Amino acid sequence: MVVSVQTTMNKALLLMLFMVFYNGASSNGLGVGATITTARPDVVNIGAIFTFDSVIGKIAKVAIALAVEDVNSDPQILNGTKLTLKMQNTKSSDFLGIIEALQFMENDTVAIIGPQFSATAHVISHIADELKVPLLSFAATDPTLSPTQFPFLVRTTRSDLFQMTAVADLVGYYEWRDVIAIYVNDDFGRNAIAALGDKLYEKRCKISYKVPLNPKATKDEITKALVSVSSMESRILILHIYTSWGLQVLTEARNLMMMASGYVWIATDWFSTIIDTDPSLPFVSTDDIQGVLTLKMYTPESELKKKFKSRWSNLTSARRVNGSSFGLNTYGLYAYDSVRHLAVALDSFFARGGNISFSTDSNLNELRGGKLNLDALNMFNGGSQLLQSILEVNTTGLTGPIKFNPDGNLINPAFEVINVIGTGTRTIGYWSNSSGLSLDPPEKPQRKLQSNGSSIGIQRLYSVIWPGQTTQKPRGWVFPDNGRKLRIGVPNRVSCREFVGVKGTEFTGYCIEVFQAALNELPYGVPYKFVPFGDGKKNPDNNELLHMIQIGEFDGVVGDITITTSRTKMVDFTQPYIESGLVVVAPIRKLNSSAWAFLRPFTPMMWGVTGIFFLVVGTVVWILERRTNEDFRGPPRNQFVTIIWFSFSTLFFSQKEKTDSTLGRFVLIIWLFVVLIINSSYTASLTSILTVEQLSSPIKGIESLATGNDPIGFPNGSYVGKYLTDELNIHSSRLVPLNLPEEFEKALKDGPSAGGVAAVVHERAYMELFLSVRCGYSIVGQEFTKMGWGFAFPRDSPLATDMSTAVLKLSEKGDLQKIRDKWLMKSACSAQGAKQSVDRLPLKSFWGLFLLSGIACFLALLLHVIRLVHQFYRYSDSCCESPQSRRLRSFVSFANKREQEVNSRPKRRRTEKASTKIVHESV
Repeated sequence: MVVSVQTTMNKALLLMLFMVFYNGASSNGLGVGATITTARPDVVNIGAIFTFDSVIGKIAKVAIALAVEDVNSDPQILNGTKLTLKMQNTKSSDFLGIIEALQFMENDTVAIIGPQFSATAHVISHIADELKVPLLSFAATDPTLSPTQFPFLVRTTRSDLFQMTAVADLVGYYEWRDVIAIYVNDDFGRNAIAALGDKLYEKRCKISYKVPLNPKATKDEITKALVSVSSMESRILILHIYTSWGLQVLTEARNLMMMASGYVWIATDWFSTIIDTDPSLPFVSTDDIQGVLTLKMYTPESELKKKFKSRWSNLTSARRVNGSSFGLNTYGLYAYDSVRHLAVALDSFFARGGNISFSTDSNLNELRGGKLNLDALNMFNGGSQLLQSILEVNTTGLTGPIKFNPDGNLINPAFEVINVIGTGTRTIGYWSNSSGLSLDPPEKPQRKLQSNGSSIGIQRLYSVIWPGQTTQKPRGWVFPDNGRKLRIGVPNRVSCREFVGVKGTEFTGYCIEVFQAALNELPYGVPYKFVPFGDGKKNPDNNELLHMIQIGEFDGVVGDITITTSRTKMVDFTQPYIESGLVVVAPIRKLNSSAWAFLRPFTPMMWGVTGIFFLVVGTVVWILERRTNEDFRGPPRNQFVTIIWFSFSTLFFSQKEKTDSTLGRFVLIIWLFVVLIINSSYTASLTSILTVEQLSSPIKGIESLATGNDPIGFPNGSYVGKYLTDELNIHSSRLVPLNLPEEFEKALKDGPSAGGVAAVVHERAYMELFLSVRCGYSIVGQEFTKMGWGFAFPRDSPLATDMSTAVLKLSEKGDLQKIRDKWLMKSACSAQGAKQSVDRLPLKSFWGLFLLSGIACFLALLLHVIRLVHQFYRYSDSCCESPQSRRLRSFVSFANKREQEVNSRPKRRRTEKASTKIVHESV
């Protein structure tokens, strides 16, 4: 009986312990129906979602199976725990991918390898985030799949952000500006091309045309899209599509003659994936893919990779004989590494005390009992801990180092740049995120140096065989609608036909000839025809002419078109082919001869300072010489005359007085140098005044014109009037619009008093032509703007860049100047000169010389005073009996003595002392 009671009590105690444990488990969030594993399990369920029959999927299927087999056969990875893999075929359907992912969540799956497509990953990632099941995608490259938005999606391959950076670097390396993007119209394509656009913008390039294709595009849709591309200007085509029908695009492009010379095809890594999967393709479709550039995710060579390739070759040889191609592509390597990556993370997860446990999601409680059976979905309780272990993995696999950076991307992204040549492919270089394009693999970013210190290779990429079997880099663009000639607008001017002349179908003039010469410098032909703009009765408005480019009426404009800030917002200009800043033209008159013309070279201030310095230098030399030089002594009246005579005689280097002292000679030599410069400048200026500068105008330039009240003429319809009012604040009431050169001449001749103008403001090129046959007028003052004329083309036109280069070549060869001399050089008034105002020499031009002379005088006087004081003390000691009497002696009286007298007194005093001493000794 006692034993029976004890047994009952033990059972009750065990029941209570079980209840406590059960309640504790429930309170920890496991919930009813939770599956609990407290130790390292024997089996872990993982899943895989991808399309089995795709180019990537059929390789990934074998690679994933091999990876699971290798993990289970290696006891050191999971310490006896086995992976149980279940693979689901999505059949390229996003819907099936979602359903299959939900099925995995019902079967206690701790992680899923996949999905393959980016669009599927966007949807499944939400499920994974809710149920805490990590996704390891080896093929979803959409750059917008960020860990911030989808924390449980781990990308175990390279993001397309890096691939598009490599494409942008290729475009920038070959100096192309516009590209056309052909892409699949889904998350995979749209987001990658958006990233490409951002990277091209950093290179000052752009996508000029986008061609989105249906994810299941038909042959007719592809052909229609390519036809629209063929009419575009750009010939740089970026192809970012699926492997399932990518080759069909290239085939249709060949049928449309779009694989010929001049085209550039840059395919993303889908193309290299096809080539690696089916190496026989280049031999079958050589003509379709010849010259194509493609990228391939770079995986460094290693002993582990070599062994796996050999094993793969042996494994798939039987299948290849049966007709199926099983070449190992890069995505297969990443799929294999994804499984091993997960296995290493699981081992770390278990080592940290993690356990496999699942519970129902409380957010699905309201959906219990439905026909969809959503309440059967289980949440992985250790999902966050496993995710952390996955992100912290640091190991090495077939693809190289496996480690994530803080952004959730694998470290050291790199790509090979491959060129399809003949019947094979050739790697022409590499791209890495750290060094950009390079000839060396990323693990050797630094080029080796030769013994002389120079780099072995200057080019960053090897040469390319482009479509059409050419090695010359394609220009990258053509004229749209090749059958149509470019319509080049030409202003039908009434005046100044030397610049642009239109007579029927004949177009002549300086601007026309420069344009034609520049076209001859281009390495290609440009079909064009000139189209006159204007009625021929008045000069057309250049802004209206440029507007015709904006609306597509003209493909370019040739003429006297000034490049201004506002106009550069409308069109693109070439380099200026002629400078034409604004100048002021006014009537001029000959200067009358005058008896006082000799005073005109110097300003009054210059004359005054020069005269003062003559007197100062003469006085300084007198002070320095009067004690030793008899020429500077005598009565005060004679000494004053000597100072005046000596000072001004130095102007002609005819001074008769000699200088004996060293300080006097020092001052004189500096002053004679100053006099030489002043004399030479005076002579040159006076000669210019009396021989060349014979013309004068009351207007000295734009400053004096702007501050006055006289009317100002300007060309009607040009930007000059707006510039004068906006920039120089000249009231519009003072501006008089003029049309023809004859009107300019009449208005200037009449002057302000007779209803004319005081001056005309116009561009230098026009005014030089105007003045070449009108000698009564001239340019006054300086040119106050720096502008030029250029040829105009539509915005972002590559022809504008090439024409700029051609203009620079014409300038370097001297042809530009020859054309200008032919049309614009006139000799009727060429002797008048361009600047007609007389410039007088001011004091500021010589202040340095005067400063030098002043310093020399000051130093000489200072040294003379010091020497004089020293001599005074010696003299006082030698000639005075008592100190008191020596210090009372007048210093002025001493300074007036001759040098010989001062020097002889101490000698006599010493002789007298010696005689006195001898007499005393004798006594």
